[in-house]
Amino acid sequence: MPSIRPKETKKLKRAVTSRLPGRPVRAAPKLSGKSRRPVAGIGELVRQRAQAEAAIAEARKSHERLREAIDILPQGIVFLDAEGRYILWNKKYSEIYKRSSDLFEHGARLEDTIRVGVERGDYPEAKGREEEWIAERLKKLYEPGERHEQALADGRVILIEERLTADGGVVGLRVDITELKQREASFRLLFDGNPVPMIVCALDGERILSVNDAAITHYGYGRAEFEKLTIKSLQAFDAELPWVGEHTSDEQVARTWKHVRADGTLIDLAIYSRQLMHGDQPAMLLALMDITERKRAEARLAFMAQHDGLTGLPNRNLLRQQMDDILLHNRRNSDKVAVLMLGLDNFKAVNDTLGHGIGDKLLRGVAKRLRSTLREEDVLARLNSDEFTIVQNGVGRPEDAVLLAKRILAAIGEPYLIEAHSVVIGASIGIAMSPGDGDDSEKLLKSADMALSRAKSEFRGTFSFFEAEMDARAQSRRKIEIDLRDAIQNEGLRPYYQPLVDLKSGRITGFEALVRWPHPERGMISPGEFIPVAEETGLINPLGGLMLRHACVDAAQWPDDVRVAVNLSPLQFRTGNLLSLVTDALKQSGLPPRRLELEITETLLLEKSSQVLATLHALRALGVRISMDDFGTGYSSLSYLRSFPFDKIKIDQSFVRDLGSNRDAQAIVRSIISLGMGLGVTITAEGVETEAELSCLRAEGCHEGQGFLFSRARPHADIVSLLQAQRGEAQLVA
Repeated sequence: MPSIRPKETKKLKRAVTSRLPGRPVRAAPKLSGKSRRPVAGIGELVRQRAQAEAAIAEARKSHERLREAIDILPQGIVFLDAEGRYILWNKKYSEIYKRSSDLFEHGARLEDTIRVGVERGDYPEAKGREEEWIAERLKKLYEPGERHEQALADGRVILIEERLTADGGVVGLRVDITELKQREASFRLLFDGNPVPMIVCALDGERILSVNDAAITHYGYGRAEFEKLTIKSLQAFDAELPWVGEHTSDEQVARTWKHVRADGTLIDLAIYSRQLMHGDQPAMLLALMDITERKRAEARLAFMAQHDGLTGLPNRNLLRQQMDDILLHNRRNSDKVAVLMLGLDNFKAVNDTLGHGIGDKLLRGVAKRLRSTLREEDVLARLNSDEFTIVQNGVGRPEDAVLLAKRILAAIGEPYLIEAHSVVIGASIGIAMSPGDGDDSEKLLKSADMALSRAKSEFRGTFSFFEAEMDARAQSRRKIEIDLRDAIQNEGLRPYYQPLVDLKSGRITGFEALVRWPHPERGMISPGEFIPVAEETGLINPLGGLMLRHACVDAAQWPDDVRVAVNLSPLQFRTGNLLSLVTDALKQSGLPPRRLELEITETLLLEKSSQVLATLHALRALGVRISMDDFGTGYSSLSYLRSFPFDKIKIDQSFVRDLGSNRDAQAIVRSIISLGMGLGVTITAEGVETEAELSCLRAEGCHEGQGFLFSRARPHADIVSLLQAQRGEAQLVA
């Protein structure tokens, strides 16, 4: 490693001593004729000498710092002046060119070291064309461009990159890429001759970089044609790339995918993907295993395991799976499910008189007619010889099931012409409805089967509900509907308010308006009893409008920093007048929009309606805050946060319950709070009932709380007292 030599030190010292930067050269002091001693300036000379020595010391330190800095680099570094002479190089550079390191001296020419190296045989590529090779190498030095590689006699390969400096010199970078080149050679050997079709493509799938012979044969494209394609152009259907979001560069992942050959035939592939480097760019290696026949066989076996062999309808196993999925979905949006169990009347007589061949064709004809009477979302299955099951999805009331049963009986009763035979049969139907007759597939099927037995034994040719008390319940529901309509018209329903509390300060920040119905005869009716009736009958729209107006009027009397939150039903968005309803309520009450918070559930976003999102954005533009209620209980809570920028997320009380002792709940709540903080969204915990839950929420940084620990929902008169107490610095939370 070069350093400042003694001669250079003396020169530098003389130069700095004689003329420091920024100072004029002084004339030598005059001497008196008697003593010949300087008349003046001795002190100035001493000071200049000290400055010169300090400058020399600083230059040495700077040189040492530069040398230390480049010595720790893992790449070889060399600095040349404008004449190609060595100025500085690091230890790695000397290690890379260890056979020539004895030639590296300050001021030596790179061309000379190259010539000596060529004579020694250090550069095998130069053999037989030495002068030409040296000229090519020097041209690359003085006209730096792209990177190039250099092979050494010991088998190593060095990557060289050189750039000109501002003063005409050169700074060069050397990287030992021997191991990388060896891996590339091994990969090429395994890739080209592999009998498994293989493709190397860019990470975005937009360029196919290389294919082996097996892939060319398998797909039927020529090599040049192949490399003009993209991975997505090979896929039979528009979908994400097989490796998206699946792995890191050290993992290998298998995905089943459907591709199309050059002749248009479809093939099923098991695609094994692995990230690697192709040259100097990251790429993806795909190994393709054709599993077309295996997939076909698996599909046939899976179909036979879940379908009736005669009609092709779902069997009991598949029916139960489909019912469980439907029931799970409907628990979230309060829809009902009707299960109709259908048994053919006199089917045994057809088999006995006309034979099983006619009977089989009759069953296929029945299946076809049943399918034609149902909607796409309904489910039809065959359970045994002459029994079929229909699952009617999204039923609003029992009358909907009755109408379907009548259509089915009429369709089944029409004559069938089978092999010149006119066959007439009838049917009986048993009906069960969720959740009253069962909340899972087994209970509902059992209830419907019992109702079918009753229909066959008592009525035959008609339908029967599972419970004899169904009519009584229908009458009760009808009574609630009538009373509710009257209560809405006469404003007999009132909002009660439950506080929202800042968990850091303990102060009330707002209230959630909750509808209450003080019935003159039955007392206080639970919202769980009348809200479903309101939604089924369309009364939820006038009820919601009534609560919104009352809440805005009451909140306008509160302090300016206290908000009110009002729940919205998904049905209110379907009328198209929600925006005007909110605007009118704010205008009539004088409540500023920023103090109104509208709470929606994830059920609303399941519809993915452009009208819903447009309404939400319009409300937000008005200045109203939008909150997602019951977060975490829907199908895909995180995806909804991308659909709309919510102001608040309310953690469902099911996650808050027993939070102090439930580690799973703690992990979920912690994640939701962290997510909210990252999005800049207020987080409110519902259902806070114990000090342990409160302590845990505070520790996790939750912003607000709501629940019985603070207060139950109270009438407006009590709320005024609460706010007056708070104004006197009395806090709701210790």
